[in-house]
Amino acid sequence: MPTRPAWRLAAGLALLTGSACAAELVYLPVNPNFGGYPANGPGLLASAAATNKHKEDPLGGSSPFNQSPLAQFNQTLERTVLSQLASAATSKLMGQDGKLVPGTFTTANFIITVTDLGGGVLRVTTTEKSTGVTTSFEVGQ
Repeated sequence: MPTRPAWRLAAGLALLTGSACAAELVYLPVNPNFGGYPANGPGLLASAAATNKHKEDPLGGSSPFNQSPLAQFNQTLERTVLSQLASAATSKLMGQDGKLVPGTFTTANFIITVTDLGGGVLRVTTTEKSTGVTTSFEVGQ
C-alpha cells in the first residue's frame, strides 16, 4: 500500500489531468467605430489627443481644410501655371534624345543653368533673379 504522501500526489495528478476546461475565444473590439462599446469613445479620443504630435498652424494654415473654396481654387491654379512653366523650361533644356543639354535658360523670374560635371552627372542650378537665391540638384544621365 502506498504511503500517504504518495497517495496524495497521485490523487492531485489525477485531478489535474482529469478534465480540462476550454472556452470559446470571442473577440470584442474596443473602438466604437468597429463595433466596440460606445462608452469607450471619449476615452479613446482623449488618449489620441494627448499623444497627438501634429500642431495646428497659428495663422490658419495652408491646409486645404482651413481654406475657402476660392483660396483652394487659386492655389490649384497657381500650381497648374507653375507646372506648365516648369514643363516649358524643361522642354528648352532637353535635347532631341530627351536628355538634359548643358547650358543656360532664362525666364522672367529665374535663370536655370545645366552644368556637365563629367561621368554622366549634370548639375541643375536655379537662381531667382529678384533675390539671388539659388538651389541646385544633381542628376545622372
